[in-house]
Amino acid sequence: MNADFRSHPVAALTTFAGWFLAVLWVSPLLYAVWTAFHPAAYGARFDLFMPLTLENFVRVWNAAPFARYFLNTFALVTVTLVCQFIVCTMAAYAFVCFPFRGSNVLFMLVLVQLMIMPEVLLVENYRTLSRIGLLDTIVGIAMPYLASAFGIFLFRQTFKSIPKELEEAARLEGANGLQVLVRVFVPIAKPTYIAYGLVTVSYHWNNFLWPLVVTNSVETRPITVGLQVFATIEQGVDWSLITAATLLSVAPLLVAFLLFQRQFVQSFMRAGIR
Repeated sequence: MNADFRSHPVAALTTFAGWFLAVLWVSPLLYAVWTAFHPAAYGARFDLFMPLTLENFVRVWNAAPFARYFLNTFALVTVTLVCQFIVCTMAAYAFVCFPFRGSNVLFMLVLVQLMIMPEVLLVENYRTLSRIGLLDTIVGIAMPYLASAFGIFLFRQTFKSIPKELEEAARLEGANGLQVLVRVFVPIAKPTYIAYGLVTVSYHWNNFLWPLVVTNSVETRPITVGLQVFATIEQGVDWSLITAATLLSVAPLLVAFLLFQRQFVQSFMRAGIR
Protein backbone atom coordinates (compact mmCIF):
# COMPACT_ATOMS: atom_id res chain seq x y z
CA MET A 1 0.00 0.00 0.00
CA ASN A 2 2.79 2.40 0.87
CA ALA A 3 4.58 1.68 -2.40
CA ASP A 4 1.35 2.29 -4.35
CA PHE A 5 0.77 5.50 -2.44
CA ARG A 6 4.25 6.74 -3.23
CA SER A 7 3.90 5.80 -6.90
CA HIS A 8 0.77 7.95 -7.44
CA PRO A 9 2.58 11.32 -7.13
CA VAL A 10 5.28 10.08 -9.51
CA ALA A 11 2.69 8.97 -12.06
CA ALA A 12 0.80 12.24 -11.73
CA LEU A 13 4.00 14.26 -12.13
CA THR A 14 4.97 12.21 -15.19
CA THR A 15 1.56 12.73 -16.77
CA PHE A 16 1.65 16.45 -16.07
CA ALA A 17 5.15 16.75 -17.54
CA GLY A 18 4.06 14.84 -20.65
CA TRP A 19 1.04 17.07 -21.23
CA PHE A 20 3.09 20.20 -20.55
CA LEU A 21 5.72 19.22 -23.10
CA ALA A 22 3.01 18.26 -25.62
CA VAL A 23 1.27 21.63 -25.27
CA LEU A 24 4.61 23.44 -25.44
CA TRP A 25 5.53 21.54 -28.62
CA VAL A 26 2.22 22.17 -30.38
CA SER A 27 1.83 25.80 -29.30
CA PRO A 28 3.64 27.29 -32.36
CA LEU A 29 1.32 25.34 -34.66
CA LEU A 30 -1.75 26.50 -32.69
CA TYR A 31 -0.57 30.09 -32.94
CA ALA A 32 0.00 29.69 -36.67
CA VAL A 33 -3.52 28.32 -37.14
CA TRP A 34 -5.02 31.12 -35.04
CA THR A 35 -3.15 33.89 -36.86
CA ALA A 36 -3.71 32.48 -40.34
CA PHE A 37 -7.50 32.40 -39.97
CA HIS A 38 -7.83 35.91 -38.49
CA PRO A 39 -7.17 39.38 -39.90
CA ALA A 40 -3.78 40.89 -39.13
CA ALA A 41 -5.27 43.28 -36.57
CA TYR A 42 -6.45 40.33 -34.45
CA GLY A 43 -3.31 38.21 -34.67
CA ALA A 44 -2.21 38.82 -31.08
CA ARG A 45 -5.67 39.15 -29.51
CA PHE A 46 -7.03 35.83 -28.30
CA ASP A 47 -10.78 36.18 -28.36
CA LEU A 48 -12.96 33.27 -29.41
CA PHE A 49 -15.51 35.64 -30.93
CA MET A 50 -13.08 37.31 -33.31
CA PRO A 51 -14.06 37.12 -36.99
CA LEU A 52 -12.63 34.28 -39.08
CA THR A 53 -11.36 34.81 -42.61
CA LEU A 54 -9.76 32.98 -45.53
CA GLU A 55 -8.45 36.19 -47.06
CA ASN A 56 -4.91 35.52 -45.85
CA PHE A 57 -4.75 32.28 -47.84
CA VAL A 58 -6.16 33.97 -50.95
CA ARG A 59 -3.62 36.79 -50.72
CA VAL A 60 -0.77 34.36 -50.19
CA TRP A 61 -1.76 32.19 -53.14
CA ASN A 62 -1.99 35.24 -55.43
CA ALA A 63 1.17 36.94 -54.15
CA ALA A 64 3.64 34.19 -55.11
CA PRO A 65 3.70 31.25 -57.57
CA PHE A 66 2.87 28.68 -54.89
CA ALA A 67 1.30 26.36 -57.45
CA ARG A 68 4.68 26.14 -59.18
CA TYR A 69 6.45 25.68 -55.84
CA PHE A 70 4.17 22.77 -54.96
CA LEU A 71 4.68 21.19 -58.36
CA ASN A 72 8.47 21.47 -58.03
CA THR A 73 8.39 20.02 -54.52
CA PHE A 74 6.13 17.16 -55.56
CA ALA A 75 8.43 16.31 -58.48
CA LEU A 76 11.51 16.49 -56.24
CA VAL A 77 10.01 14.29 -53.53
CA THR A 78 8.68 11.76 -56.06
CA VAL A 79 12.00 11.37 -57.87
CA THR A 80 13.90 11.04 -54.61
CA LEU A 81 11.46 8.59 -53.05
CA VAL A 82 11.23 6.30 -56.08
CA CYS A 83 15.01 6.15 -56.50
CA GLN A 84 15.57 5.52 -52.80
CA PHE A 85 12.99 2.74 -52.76
CA ILE A 86 14.69 1.00 -55.68
CA VAL A 87 18.30 1.46 -54.55
CA CYS A 88 17.69 0.73 -50.86
CA THR A 89 15.50 -2.28 -51.58
CA MET A 90 18.04 -3.88 -53.89
CA ALA A 91 20.93 -3.17 -51.51
CA ALA A 92 19.08 -4.50 -48.46
CA TYR A 93 17.95 -7.60 -50.37
CA ALA A 94 21.53 -8.29 -51.44
CA PHE A 95 22.82 -7.95 -47.86
CA VAL A 96 20.18 -10.36 -46.54
CA CYS A 97 19.82 -13.01 -49.24
CA PHE A 98 23.14 -12.90 -51.10
CA PRO A 99 25.86 -12.62 -48.46
CA PHE A 100 29.42 -12.56 -49.72
CA ARG A 101 32.87 -12.25 -48.22
CA GLY A 102 33.19 -8.81 -46.69
CA SER A 103 29.47 -8.05 -46.82
CA ASN A 104 29.36 -7.26 -43.10
CA VAL A 105 32.26 -4.85 -43.46
CA LEU A 106 30.56 -3.22 -46.42
CA PHE A 107 27.35 -2.87 -44.40
CA MET A 108 29.31 -1.22 -41.58
CA LEU A 109 30.67 1.27 -44.11
CA VAL A 110 27.10 2.01 -45.14
CA LEU A 111 26.22 2.69 -41.51
CA VAL A 112 29.19 5.04 -41.20
CA GLN A 113 27.47 7.28 -43.73
CA LEU A 114 24.76 7.93 -41.14
CA MET A 115 27.34 9.91 -39.15
CA ILE A 116 28.11 12.26 -42.05
CA MET A 117 25.82 15.28 -42.19
CA PRO A 118 24.76 16.28 -45.73
CA GLU A 119 25.89 19.86 -45.05
CA VAL A 120 29.50 18.65 -44.80
CA LEU A 121 29.43 17.68 -48.48
CA LEU A 122 27.54 20.75 -49.66
CA VAL A 123 30.46 22.49 -51.38
CA GLU A 124 31.74 19.33 -53.07
CA ASN A 125 28.25 18.38 -54.23
CA TYR A 126 27.80 21.87 -55.66
CA ARG A 127 31.08 21.57 -57.58
CA THR A 128 30.04 18.18 -58.97
CA LEU A 129 26.68 19.45 -60.18
CA SER A 130 28.34 22.49 -61.73
CA ARG A 131 30.71 20.26 -63.71
CA ILE A 132 27.94 18.08 -65.11
CA GLY A 133 25.55 20.96 -65.77
CA LEU A 134 22.76 20.05 -63.35
CA LEU A 135 22.62 23.23 -61.29
CA ASP A 136 19.15 24.74 -60.93
CA THR A 137 17.39 21.49 -61.87
CA ILE A 138 15.10 19.10 -60.00
CA VAL A 139 17.44 16.21 -60.77
CA GLY A 140 20.36 18.20 -59.40
CA ILE A 141 18.56 18.82 -56.10
CA ALA A 142 17.68 15.15 -55.76
CA MET A 143 20.98 13.64 -56.90
CA PRO A 144 22.85 13.64 -53.53
CA TYR A 145 19.89 11.83 -51.96
CA LEU A 146 19.14 9.13 -54.53
CA ALA A 147 20.46 6.52 -52.07
CA SER A 148 20.06 6.45 -48.29
CA ALA A 149 22.14 4.62 -45.70
CA PHE A 150 19.21 4.82 -43.27
CA GLY A 151 16.88 3.27 -45.84
CA ILE A 152 19.30 0.41 -46.51
CA PHE A 153 19.59 -0.24 -42.77
CA LEU A 154 15.83 -0.12 -42.17
CA PHE A 155 14.94 -2.40 -45.09
CA ARG A 156 17.71 -4.83 -44.18
CA GLN A 157 16.38 -5.16 -40.64
CA THR A 158 12.87 -5.74 -41.96
CA PHE A 159 13.97 -8.30 -44.54
CA LYS A 160 15.97 -10.19 -41.90
CA SER A 161 12.81 -10.60 -39.82
CA ILE A 162 10.98 -12.39 -42.68
CA PRO A 163 11.01 -16.19 -42.15
CA LYS A 164 13.35 -18.06 -44.46
CA GLU A 165 10.63 -20.63 -45.06
CA LEU A 166 8.69 -18.13 -47.17
CA GLU A 167 11.67 -17.51 -49.42
CA GLU A 168 12.37 -21.23 -49.75
CA ALA A 169 8.73 -21.96 -50.57
CA ALA A 170 8.75 -19.32 -53.30
CA ARG A 171 11.93 -20.75 -54.82
CA LEU A 172 10.43 -24.26 -54.77
CA GLU A 173 7.57 -22.84 -56.81
CA GLY A 174 10.10 -21.73 -59.42
CA ALA A 175 10.44 -18.05 -58.49
CA ASN A 176 13.74 -16.38 -59.26
CA GLY A 177 15.49 -13.85 -57.04
CA LEU A 178 13.64 -10.82 -58.39
CA GLN A 179 10.26 -12.55 -58.12
CA VAL A 180 10.99 -13.52 -54.51
CA LEU A 181 11.79 -9.90 -53.74
CA VAL A 182 8.69 -8.50 -55.42
CA ARG A 183 6.19 -11.15 -54.31
CA VAL A 184 7.46 -12.05 -50.84
CA PHE A 185 9.73 -9.44 -49.28
CA VAL A 186 8.18 -6.21 -50.53
CA PRO A 187 4.52 -7.04 -49.63
CA ILE A 188 5.48 -8.16 -46.11
CA ALA A 189 7.58 -5.01 -45.62
CA LYS A 190 4.75 -2.69 -46.72
CA PRO A 191 4.42 -0.96 -43.27
CA THR A 192 8.15 -0.25 -43.32
CA TYR A 193 7.90 1.25 -46.79
CA ILE A 194 5.05 3.49 -45.65
CA ALA A 195 6.94 4.64 -42.56
CA TYR A 196 10.15 5.25 -44.47
CA GLY A 197 8.24 7.02 -47.21
CA LEU A 198 6.74 9.41 -44.66
CA VAL A 199 10.17 10.14 -43.18
CA THR A 200 11.73 10.72 -46.60
CA VAL A 201 8.89 12.86 -47.89
CA SER A 202 8.91 14.93 -44.71
CA TYR A 203 12.68 15.47 -44.84
CA HIS A 204 12.87 16.46 -48.50
CA TRP A 205 9.66 18.49 -48.33
CA ASN A 206 11.23 20.57 -45.54
CA ASN A 207 14.82 20.53 -46.80
CA PHE A 208 16.00 24.11 -47.17
CA LEU A 209 19.75 24.69 -47.29
CA TRP A 210 20.68 22.47 -50.24
CA PRO A 211 17.81 23.63 -52.51
CA LEU A 212 18.58 27.22 -51.57
CA VAL A 213 22.17 26.80 -52.75
CA VAL A 214 21.38 24.90 -55.95
CA THR A 215 18.31 26.76 -57.26
CA ASN A 216 17.99 30.33 -58.47
CA SER A 217 14.76 30.37 -60.50
CA VAL A 218 11.05 29.89 -59.93
CA GLU A 219 10.99 26.95 -62.36
CA THR A 220 12.97 24.75 -59.94
CA ARG A 221 12.47 26.41 -56.54
CA PRO A 222 10.76 24.11 -53.95
CA ILE A 223 8.21 25.24 -51.40
CA THR A 224 10.69 25.84 -48.56
CA VAL A 225 12.85 28.21 -50.59
CA GLY A 226 9.77 29.85 -52.08
CA LEU A 227 8.34 30.38 -48.61
CA GLN A 228 11.58 32.00 -47.45
CA VAL A 229 11.61 34.36 -50.44
CA PHE A 230 7.95 35.20 -49.88
CA ALA A 231 8.37 35.89 -46.15
CA THR A 232 11.53 37.98 -46.22
CA ILE A 233 11.22 40.02 -49.42
CA GLU A 234 7.70 40.30 -50.70
CA GLN A 235 5.61 40.46 -47.52
CA GLY A 236 7.94 41.67 -44.78
CA VAL A 237 6.69 40.76 -41.29
CA ASP A 238 2.96 40.40 -41.85
CA TRP A 239 2.50 37.38 -39.59
CA SER A 240 -1.02 36.63 -40.80
CA LEU A 241 0.27 36.09 -44.33
CA ILE A 242 3.43 34.29 -43.19
CA THR A 243 1.51 31.81 -41.03
CA ALA A 244 -1.03 31.26 -43.80
CA ALA A 245 1.80 30.47 -46.23
CA THR A 246 3.39 28.17 -43.64
CA LEU A 247 0.16 26.22 -43.17
CA LEU A 248 -0.17 25.87 -46.94
CA SER A 249 3.32 24.41 -47.14
CA VAL A 250 2.94 21.88 -44.29
CA ALA A 251 -0.69 20.86 -44.89
CA PRO A 252 0.19 17.88 -47.18
CA LEU A 253 2.61 16.51 -44.56
CA LEU A 254 0.06 16.78 -41.76
CA VAL A 255 -2.56 15.00 -43.83
CA ALA A 256 -0.15 12.21 -44.78
CA PHE A 257 0.94 11.66 -41.19
CA LEU A 258 -2.65 11.56 -39.91
CA LEU A 259 -3.54 8.98 -42.55
CA PHE A 260 -0.52 6.69 -41.94
CA GLN A 261 0.43 7.37 -38.32
CA ARG A 262 -0.35 3.80 -37.19
CA GLN A 263 1.90 2.21 -39.82
CA PHE A 264 4.56 4.81 -39.05
CA VAL A 265 4.70 3.97 -35.34
CA GLN A 266 4.40 0.19 -35.76
CA SER A 267 7.18 0.02 -38.33
CA PHE A 268 9.78 1.71 -36.16
CA MET A 269 8.73 -0.30 -33.12
CA ARG A 270 9.42 -3.51 -35.04
CA ALA A 271 12.67 -2.40 -36.68
CA GLY A 272 15.14 -3.66 -34.10
CA ILE A 273 18.78 -4.59 -34.64
CA ARG A 274 19.02 -8.24 -35.66
